[in-house]
Amino acid sequence: MEFIVNNFVPLMFGGLLLFLLTGFPVAFALAAAGLFFGFLGIEGGMFPAVLFQALPLRVFGIMQNETLLAIPFFTFMGIILERSGMAEDLLETIGQVFGPVRGGLALAVIFVGALLAATTGVVAAAVMSMGLISLPIMLRYGYHPSVAAGVITASGTLAQAIPPSLVLIVMADQLGRSVGDMYAGALLPGVILIGLYSLAVVILSIVKPEWTPALPREARIYKEPNGSSGHYSLLALMIFVGAAGYAWSQVHDGLMRGWIGRDMAAPLDETIILSMTVSSFLAVILATINRVLKLGLLSKLCERVTFVLIPPLILIFLVLGTIFLGLATPTEGGAMGALGAMIMALMKRSLSYSLMKEALENTTKLSIFVMFILIGSTVFSFTFNAADGHIFIEHLFSKVPGGAMGFLIVVTVLVFVLGMFIDFFEIAFIVIPLLAPVAEKILPALLPPGSDVLIWFGVIIAINLQTSFLTPPFGFALFYLRSVAAKNDYIDDVTGKLIASIKTTQIYKGAIGFIGIQLFVIALVIVYPNLVLGSLDKAVVVDTDDVNLRDLLTPRQGGSYGSQPLSMDGFDVPAADSAEPQSNDEGRLPPSKDESAESEAKDNSAEDADLKALQQSLKGN
Repeated sequence: MEFIVNNFVPLMFGGLLLFLLTGFPVAFALAAAGLFFGFLGIEGGMFPAVLFQALPLRVFGIMQNETLLAIPFFTFMGIILERSGMAEDLLETIGQVFGPVRGGLALAVIFVGALLAATTGVVAAAVMSMGLISLPIMLRYGYHPSVAAGVITASGTLAQAIPPSLVLIVMADQLGRSVGDMYAGALLPGVILIGLYSLAVVILSIVKPEWTPALPREARIYKEPNGSSGHYSLLALMIFVGAAGYAWSQVHDGLMRGWIGRDMAAPLDETIILSMTVSSFLAVILATINRVLKLGLLSKLCERVTFVLIPPLILIFLVLGTIFLGLATPTEGGAMGALGAMIMALMKRSLSYSLMKEALENTTKLSIFVMFILIGSTVFSFTFNAADGHIFIEHLFSKVPGGAMGFLIVVTVLVFVLGMFIDFFEIAFIVIPLLAPVAEKILPALLPPGSDVLIWFGVIIAINLQTSFLTPPFGFALFYLRSVAAKNDYIDDVTGKLIASIKTTQIYKGAIGFIGIQLFVIALVIVYPNLVLGSLDKAVVVDTDDVNLRDLLTPRQGGSYGSQPLSMDGFDVPAADSAEPQSNDEGRLPPSKDESAESEAKDNSAEDADLKALQQSLKGN
């Protein structure tokens, strides 16, 4: 028993691993390890016998966590949009827009993948949907199998890091931070990632044009009566609504100050999201007027893009915009997104009883899955923290060479490796709570004073997990694509050609280039933290050396504190040169001026000593 007591924390990790290897579901393995070692610690005298009496309150606290309500809402929104045919319509429409250029289909897959990632928030759903829809089309028109596989798996993993992502909701909850701040921090790195993916496809199309052919003329279905493609009409509309969005960005700050009554300047991400929302609404309004009045000012392609691409963008922008503005919590934003998804499906006449039933069933399954893992991890961490496991972890990482940067590199590698074997939710509920306290103590050395280190840390972890989901041979996204890709050669229904099956090695090869891009973005976020922190409100840093404690402790007029003495208005105070001295309540005369001066000197001396002691205490803390 003495050996167990002295090595309790390492043995607890070993016990958890043993429970997992037996094939137990992760949630039950966590709870079993926590309870087993908790009772073992009670038996060994490490814990009091009443240790687990507070556990029901912890579990009930999980059920009362309103932040986690956003998970079923966003999941429901994503499933409704995905199953209502949004992915197919988006891929067809964006494919027609970029089809005439080399690599156009790959660019379409990246943008559709980013939209699916933002709506579904689940890697499996995004990768499998894109694999079923876009992989046959890309292979049909001559794309290299590795390029097609790499683009699909990479764009599908964007669900980890692009708001409104389930991953970021769980990360914010576990790190004790605002979901809105986590969304704001992840927005710019996510956009950079999409831009680098697109740039990689463009470069590949120049270097290896035969790997990314353009869409053939017979496959371009939206044509004008004069034979033109309609791209000029689309470009004109984009320039017009883009100018309107820019005009809004110039007046956004002033309008918001008057509307919601705030004093601070509008953050950049909020301005961008709201400007894009205004542009999107204007595009839909103009296209609707053109169709209703039959003006014929917009091409078929332009109308198709407006009515297929813009509505889901408006939904995403509205959800993010209300969260960034502070008008809605993430839970309320998710509820609004779920309602908007149902309205969009109803407008497409694809909202049916079977679709609602499927969406509700899948949402319930995922929510229960998350809840059980969270309950299991709570039981495990309850015993772990009772054994001072957090101190053990802190001492373990404090000996890592390289200081704060060494800690960050080790943690990045650790999470990267774990992401190949276990799902994100397990990592978020098991590993992140162990690392967060250490990160909060060590990592501020790498950031400017007042920076929110845990938001920065959370975004790095999210992008890191995205990379591990893509890394051969164990990356989850690779196996999701493998499960829906053709395993045997087949005859294409449209062209009648024999299409070769895609091999697992080709999927692996396609992912390697995008892994390099993701690692580059992780390095970029580490070297330039303002990519994450630039849009967040700065915390106020108080230097105790500059604080005038006497000034703070002196009462001001109106009940505040400062240099102005408290007024005695409303009281009958005798004048200083009053002829007759006033007696006090005990019938004694007040002290003379000399006695008062001596007493005041003593009081000031004692007060100075108290102030010095308080200032030393503040410095020590």
